[in-house]
Parts: sequence; C-alpha cells; structure tokens
Amino acid sequence: MHATSHLATDSASALVTITPPDFPVIIDLVYATPRNFTGHVVYAQAQCALHADAAACLARAAQAARRAGYTLKIFDAYRPPAAQAVFWALCPDPRYVSDVSVGSHHSRGVAVDVTLLDGNGCELDMGTGFDAMEAHSHHDCDDLSVEAQRNRSMLLGIMLHAGFKAIATEWWHYELPDAHRYPLLDSDVVLVREMTGGANTAVPQGTLG
Repeated sequence: MHATSHLATDSASALVTITPPDFPVIIDLVYATPRNFTGHVVYAQAQCALHADAAACLARAAQAARRAGYTLKIFDAYRPPAAQAVFWALCPDPRYVSDVSVGSHHSRGVAVDVTLLDGNGCELDMGTGFDAMEAHSHHDCDDLSVEAQRNRSMLLGIMLHAGFKAIATEWWHYELPDAHRYPLLDSDVVLVREMTGGANTAVPQGTLG
C-alpha cells in the first residue's frame, strides 16, 4: 500500500532508470534543454526514471509501439518537486501544471510524457507540439486534422493497453490509474537549476519552493 502525501527522501529503490536497449524507446528530456515552455534549462543533470510499477507499464507500451512499427519517445518522466515549483511559479494553471502544494504525479514517478516516432524517426503529427498549453492539446478537441486525430488515438490505445490512463488536457501525458496513492519522491536522479536573476546554478532538488 502506498502513502498519499509525505515526501519520501529514500527513493533510490523506488525508481527504475529507463535506458535503451532494456527499454526500446527514444529519450529526449526536454527540460534538460531550453526547448521547453520555460525557455530555459531546468534540469542541470537528468536521467530518465520511473517508479518500478510505471516502468513495467512503459515496457509494455514500448513493445506495443514497436509491434505497430513505431517507437515511443519520452519527453519527461520522474520530475523532482523543485522542478514542479519552477513550473507552478511560471504557470499556475492546474489544467496543465499541478499545484506544487499538491504535487505532480511526475514527482511520484508514475507519470510520463510521450509521443510516437515513425520508422524514419520522425514524430507523428499530434496536432500540437509537446507542452502546448492550449485547447488544441485536449483529447476531445475537434479542430484537428484527421491524421492528428488518428495518431493521438493510436498513442492513446497503446498507452491504455499498457496500463496507463490519460488526462483530458494533455495528449502527451499518461499516468498510473492510482497515481495519487504513491508518495512524492525526492531523488537526485534529476538535479534542478536554480533560476535567479537569469543565473542558472545547479542545486539539488528540494531547494526551490
């Protein structure tokens, strides 16, 4: 049984590092680059990691994608609470960013942001890019091309079949159905840059917010 609210600092045994070829995926942690909605590098150092339960589901999803001729690409997985504090400060909109006082399911290690790559390694058209905080990112958006709708449905089917569930506002976000039952984790698999006055300094997560 999983705790619901406390911050678990001894989290090394809870997280599994996601690395090819054990997981047949492509990893592109966008928050370790400036290619994200903040415009800055947020993760000073980062490994792709998930709670063991979510990692097992990801392995099933990756294999299902491969059987269909596609490859899963991961944008974000485990996210430390310090990073969530940065995101909430910049975008306090609970449709897209979880309130830091509640905690993100990414910080529990049970949520993952993904898309699909075709046989040439190109991202499928999903109608918007990753982290587009707008109505076109919602699963029930009708104002999308047939191709984008089809691609989203394919990703949805793969992830649901593997044991994840979707959220209404982000086509890329999937999490375990009982995500809230897992404790928030404070792990050094991801280190966060402190952004003060434009200077970025690597600091352990937990020092922000």
